[in-house]
Amino acid sequence: MLTIDREIDARGLNCPLPILRTKKALNDLTSGQTIRITATDPASVRDFQAFARQTGNELLEHGENDGAFWFVLKRR
Repeated sequence: MLTIDREIDARGLNCPLPILRTKKALNDLTSGQTIRITATDPASVRDFQAFARQTGNELLEHGENDGAFWFVLKRR
């Protein structure tokens, strides 16, 4: 089972706010810690995939539940 070190609720926020909040929160984490983000912006799926690629943080899993998208990132 995956341990989540930090959670961010970005529901109702549009791009780029979910990414910006995630970036800020990742700065407070140490390498290997995880963060779970919940967002409602459909563009966030593409955004978080690109964010993980560009920053080197690992997108461990993502999905959709009842109109909300969730992502789990591991700090590099």
